[in-house]
Amino acid sequence: MTEPVEPLSATALVMQAKQREIDALRHLAARAELVDAIGQLIQALQRERGASSAFLASGGQRFADPRQAAIAEGAPAQQRLRTVFAHHAQPSQAADARSLALMAWVLLGLDALAALRLQIDRRALGAHDAVAAFSHLIAGLVELVFHIADGAPEPGISRRLVALLHLVQAQEAAGQERAVGALLFASGRASEAQQQRLVHLIDAQERSLQTFAEFAEPAQRERWSALQVAPGAARLERLRRTLCTARDGAVLDSAQSDPWFDACSERIDALWQLQLDLVQQLRTACADRIAATQQELHDVQGLLRRLRDNPPARAHAADRFFDAALAPEDVPAPPAAAAVAGESTSLLELLQAQSARLSGMEAELEAARRALHERKVIDRAKGVLMARLGMTEEAAFRALQKTSMDQNRRLLDVAEATLSLPDFAFGAAGGSKGGR
Repeated sequence: MTEPVEPLSATALVMQAKQREIDALRHLAARAELVDAIGQLIQALQRERGASSAFLASGGQRFADPRQAAIAEGAPAQQRLRTVFAHHAQPSQAADARSLALMAWVLLGLDALAALRLQIDRRALGAHDAVAAFSHLIAGLVELVFHIADGAPEPGISRRLVALLHLVQAQEAAGQERAVGALLFASGRASEAQQQRLVHLIDAQERSLQTFAEFAEPAQRERWSALQVAPGAARLERLRRTLCTARDGAVLDSAQSDPWFDACSERIDALWQLQLDLVQQLRTACADRIAATQQELHDVQGLLRRLRDNPPARAHAADRFFDAALAPEDVPAPPAAAAVAGESTSLLELLQAQSARLSGMEAELEAARRALHERKVIDRAKGVLMARLGMTEEAAFRALQKTSMDQNRRLLDVAEATLSLPDFAFGAAGGSKGGR
């Protein structure tokens, strides 16, 4: 037998609606904290990866102490992330299944770190394989940031999240560049395959930073523009040219591994400061919105008054249509056609302003969703080329990029077309390339 349900009053419903708004904002604030904890650990793992790369490539002669320092510095960041994961996984946080699965995947990788470090200690692993292993773990952390940003419903916060996640992606590409370059310098030999990776990573940073600039606040764009012409940027460019223009197998000055590491670290630290600033903006935006909404919640009569003063459009039109005080010639069109010229100027202006505000919010959200969608489609297309043609990630992206330029089409359109191709098309392409 169904238990009787207490009838709800308008006051109770309007307060519940406002409380739901506060809960949603608190969930957004929790996401910002999660992104911050992820970023802290990524920063620590990137430094350990770079030092491990140079340590192994030099046969244990270089970067032994910086590597141990990086491991020690990363321990608090790892512990903090585990604590934040535990909080975020609570039912009250309403984390979705994908978020929980990605967190579990990250924890598996963190649990395997001790074994990876032991292999590096014993130099039982090559420098390239160590870089790949760390990058594999960090990729899961970056993917979690993307997933968290994908569902943010608040336009101002959503824009900042999109800027942040592309900054995180640029920082990871810069971290991989540091590790690959350290490997090359410390080994003392140029390698065409690693040089191609460097070129790809430099391009990846520029693409991510372009999207960051599109969604970031003007002050942050100006800070980044200033950093690009700083003396450290010029030093990094000179070292990049040294690495990227050397002939395959040419001798490299291993002593340059330290200046390279420092120059790359300066760039990564600059990106990290921008990231910290963005996270603080997210915290502030969430806190301000929560405080404002809580203040509204305390003013019950004000909430009800605003509700009465802003009836649904059709209700207002019906009131006008049945207004007995109006002369027959002044009776407006029926409610169904009431978007009309019989409404008062003030109401029309109010509706127009509200419509413009909602349109602006929707446009911002759509821009954020579009940036995320394009990234996912391009990544899936790269994965298809890698799986079906045996390409590396760099070669797959180059193939998409070349097709885009040759056919004068957007990269997104080329990626979507690639995903729609039947299997036999890839078989023919693979055969024409001799399996590559």
